[in-house]
Amino acid sequence: MTDSQAATATDEPRLTPRLTLPSVVAFGLSYMAPSLVMIIFGIIAVASAGTAPTAFLVATVAMLLTALSYARLARIYPVSGSAYFYARRNLGSSVGFLVGWAILLDYLFLPMVAWLAQSILLNAQFPAIPIWVWMLINAGLTTAVNVIGIALADRINRVLLAVSVFLVLLFFAYCVKFVAGNPVASYTEPFWNSNSMMSGISVAAAIAAYSFLGFDAVTTLAEETKDAARNIPRAIIWIVAIGGLIFVTVAYVMQLVHPGGVFEDAQAVAYTMSVDVGGQFYADWTNLAGIVAGSASCLAVQLSSSRLLYIMGRDGVLSRRLFGKLNARTRTPIFCVLVTGAMCFVGMNMPLETATGFINFGAFSAFTAVNLCVIAYYVRHRSTRPLSRIRFVVMPAIGAAVTLGMITQLSEHALISGISWLAVGIVYLVWLTRGFRRPTPEMNLTHEQDVVAAAQISEGRK
Repeated sequence: MTDSQAATATDEPRLTPRLTLPSVVAFGLSYMAPSLVMIIFGIIAVASAGTAPTAFLVATVAMLLTALSYARLARIYPVSGSAYFYARRNLGSSVGFLVGWAILLDYLFLPMVAWLAQSILLNAQFPAIPIWVWMLINAGLTTAVNVIGIALADRINRVLLAVSVFLVLLFFAYCVKFVAGNPVASYTEPFWNSNSMMSGISVAAAIAAYSFLGFDAVTTLAEETKDAARNIPRAIIWIVAIGGLIFVTVAYVMQLVHPGGVFEDAQAVAYTMSVDVGGQFYADWTNLAGIVAGSASCLAVQLSSSRLLYIMGRDGVLSRRLFGKLNARTRTPIFCVLVTGAMCFVGMNMPLETATGFINFGAFSAFTAVNLCVIAYYVRHRSTRPLSRIRFVVMPAIGAAVTLGMITQLSEHALISGISWLAVGIVYLVWLTRGFRRPTPEMNLTHEQDVVAAAQISEGRK
């Protein structure tokens, strides 16, 4: 890098640390959507033969293993970029590129899926307005907020998350009141009953694990978080712990209200149960309010997706001129936000199941890679730093085995789509490196290295 290039890089706008620990936790919880447990409860209860809370508990423990791996790497590398950056540093630039390419599926399609799901629900509530119109409204609103800046996004997200959590707690209270007024055969059967089988609970836990997609997304906000080396790891654990507590607790009372795993319509359980415990007016009102509160998830998903695109653009994996630039005034990657917003046009003609398959493959591939990164870090640094084998080898190895198992549970369509996307990524990598005769694009001697070095010095003093 020449002196003039270095000066130009120094003068360019950088992401500004503005987020606190509560803000990061709020974004992560919004991404996961606390009300999701109500929506997928019926599916989990059917798969687990009426032991939905056990399935959510198993999924929570399984995801905590991967969350710990993310937390360890986020402390070592407090840089935006998530699994892509961690893999690039520990598994090599080429592998890091492919991991980044894989999670592009996750981060590009998640905003679209969030808007599509939101639009489908709004269309059901207001059928006179087509789904495509709702898509434009939802994508337009969140895109506008994310373009203006992360400070506004933070304030709006907190309000919407507060409404979402309140609605979940209100539903929980109505369920408790219903249970108190009706005899319950057993308070332990929701965890294990005569029809329970470990195989069924394992399948249900694999489905429930999808509820945790997004806890890792807060690592893309590292450079916009104050004291990131300390707050991002804490946020990751808090997000999974709080999300898991909500999922298990709400699933438990729902299983008490409706024991067993037989339903007329497993996908409509949340609404029908709302009618049973609170009446028709309560069910209709909370359904609409819940849809509005769901905008918090759309906001958080698009925010993190745009940051990954920016980091990959900053590294030259994507066009640096387009993706790797920040607006000087707002300090936001406006082009990246607009690209994610434009994904709503793709979603207008794509079945929800197809888009979800893309997301699951990308997410669990990234989870596996991050667990392997922790092991690779141990192998590289064990001779120079005191590292625990249990924390840096055993637990990540178990986490990797779990997430690989999740990949095997995906549908054939999801696997074919994901592998095909990876094949395209390999072709693109070969073209970028001119048949591997050139190094894989990555940034050198930038703000990233300064941040990482400072964090590692701080970590070494502890």
